[in-house]
Amino acid sequence: MKIFPDGQRVGLGGAPLGNLLGSVSEADAVATVNAAWDEGWRYFDTAPHYGLGLAEERLGDGLRGKPRDEFVLSSKVGRIIYETDGAATDDEGFEINTNRRRRWDFSRDGVLHSIEDSLRRIGTDRLDVVFVHDPDDHYDEAVATAFPALIELRDQGVIGAIGSGMNQTAMLTRFVNEIDIDVIMLAGRYTLIDPDGLDDVLPACLANDVQVVAVGIFNSGLLSQPRPAPGATFNYAPAADSLVAKANQLADICESHGVTLPAAALAFPLAHPAVAGIAVGCRTPDEVHTNATLARTEVPVALWSDLKSAGLLREDAPTPS
Repeated sequence: MKIFPDGQRVGLGGAPLGNLLGSVSEADAVATVNAAWDEGWRYFDTAPHYGLGLAEERLGDGLRGKPRDEFVLSSKVGRIIYETDGAATDDEGFEINTNRRRRWDFSRDGVLHSIEDSLRRIGTDRLDVVFVHDPDDHYDEAVATAFPALIELRDQGVIGAIGSGMNQTAMLTRFVNEIDIDVIMLAGRYTLIDPDGLDDVLPACLANDVQVVAVGIFNSGLLSQPRPAPGATFNYAPAADSLVAKANQLADICESHGVTLPAAALAFPLAHPAVAGIAVGCRTPDEVHTNATLARTEVPVALWSDLKSAGLLREDAPTPS
């Protein structure tokens, strides 16, 4: 199946809706989904992990009443959300105090349980795409039970496409080469400042006809502003001085061509033939509209050759033309 509907290559990433690295009100979360819809975005991604189910619930609230056949919806398996007696603050980056907890589970029953819970939280009758989420320390179980369960569901027509979402390339490459998957979600490993997916997973995807959804294209913040903001993060940790310096060098050349660093960061991954599209995490309607405007920005072709000449971009990186 096509992950992105015809003519669409940008979708909404749902992690911020679960209060990732900061609180988002219910009203802002729903308005963010509606803003994405108004911008013509028709791919929506979420996961049980995001806010311990909160992001799925909020995405469902935002999508309620919208024609189900007009958008593509993905969620993930690998973590089961369950309830305890006492509330506590989440310790995995989501600003939430809740009696919900998460546990790893890549078993067949865990996959089925997770999908049923996601359908209930979102309030939908189906998931179009299901990713095995972050199986870094669970390779054997993912291969032995999680993927076979998803393949069975796909063969039955219950879901349309299956794959894995991770922030590393080595294991994703193994999945692409060894498992009958349709798509991967590549987080933070094919960006303007970290294009290392060129070394392994992207060629493997081309060879195996596997689509790529590129996410984390701003590397959690470093590339999201025209200039790196004070305290900018790189993959959710404080950015090293060397990375901040490189981002400023990238920004210098972008500005010389009349575009901003985030506009170039959005455009870059879309030039690779394996990349079907990108999903951008947003927490407010303004962020949606800003990113949609950036995505429509025409980036001069000469920018890419100047980046390569300056040694800021790999020579083998496909660039927009």
